[in-house]
Amino acid sequence: MKNDEKPDQTIRTPQYADNHAERFGRRIEEEGYSLRSVASYKATAEVLWAAMLKADLGPADLTKDCMDRLMVPVIDTASAKDKKHCRYRINRFWDYLIENAGAPQRSVPPLDMSPRAVLKREYETYLRVQRGLSEDTIYHCLRFYDRFLTAKFGAGLGDLNTIKPDDITGFILWLRKEQNAPRDKTGPSHLRKLFQFLFWSEKTERNLSNAVPKARQPKPTGIPRYLEPEEVNRLIEVVRGHKKTGRRNYAMLMLIARLGLRAPEVTAIELDDIDWRAGEILIRGKRQLQDRMPLPAEVGEAIVDYIKNERRGPERALFVSVKPPFKRFKDAQILRWILRDAYDATGISPPQAYIGTHILRHSLATDMLRKGASLAEIGDVLRHRSAMTTTIYAQYDVDALRLISRPWPTSGDVQ
Repeated sequence: MKNDEKPDQTIRTPQYADNHAERFGRRIEEEGYSLRSVASYKATAEVLWAAMLKADLGPADLTKDCMDRLMVPVIDTASAKDKKHCRYRINRFWDYLIENAGAPQRSVPPLDMSPRAVLKREYETYLRVQRGLSEDTIYHCLRFYDRFLTAKFGAGLGDLNTIKPDDITGFILWLRKEQNAPRDKTGPSHLRKLFQFLFWSEKTERNLSNAVPKARQPKPTGIPRYLEPEEVNRLIEVVRGHKKTGRRNYAMLMLIARLGLRAPEVTAIELDDIDWRAGEILIRGKRQLQDRMPLPAEVGEAIVDYIKNERRGPERALFVSVKPPFKRFKDAQILRWILRDAYDATGISPPQAYIGTHILRHSLATDMLRKGASLAEIGDVLRHRSAMTTTIYAQYDVDALRLISRPWPTSGDVQ
């Protein structure tokens, strides 16, 4: 009978392709992709949708197993160079169908309830809630959790009270050999956090954090390196010449050079963190601490220029990538690259081998000291939690040190 026959696929295809593949293409176009990229996304979506119609499947039928079967022939027909991105385009279209066409949500893998996995989740909560660490630091702490426990117990989790100081020392020595970085402090630091947690949560009877050896460090000079004000200005100005990222990069470096922000604090700024009426900006600092700082006019003007003329995308982060879909930065490495290129463009020699943006922060503090600012005022600007942290800059002010130095003991006229 006619009513029992399958619907004609040639009739269904244009209707559904217009509703989904076409709309998906418009969504990609709205995100700022080039016409060529939009065409690629749309073509992939149409091929996948045609495969769904051929199999008499609708969005509601798109389980993970079903989607895996559909995407294999689509990816196989792609060129070797395009296979990876073809899979990405399919997943983007799948997400679109979940959000807009009633496709079932992606299946969530069952929660790992093994003792080691449970302990890892407890450790993650401790790092985030009790210690208030950043997500980046938590990620690295969890990596060392896995590396140390694997070195000690293999894939499982043994008796934590059997961990000895020799196990810790042996692991540190192995790290030094593998990384060839005898001065790297991150490994010992992350291990101390792990053993502090194990003792705090009563998983171990002893606090083994004191058994973690310290990384060998060179004798500190105590005086941070810095750039002269004219060198800082040249570095900031040279980045403005880039056609696509000049305004963004200029505003980012201005926040460091004029307000003394740390690189992660710059990339963490949200659009809503700026109070334009009050002329203030919210800074999201270390350990989830927040401070409000006055926003200098020249910095505010740089940010406004960037927002009006260069920034794109729906993200609420202030600084975003220039590539579609204009996402926020995952970390603050972008600022190191900007400063490295600025050194190359100006010919200024970095005052230290490691090119880091902290040099601009030190330069600001040094310039403030030379202009008569007190250490307390410098500490307020840099948002130091301890006054002792700021005292390293006192070594620059030789004249002030002479006033508080005691005379050398003498006997008569002989010193």
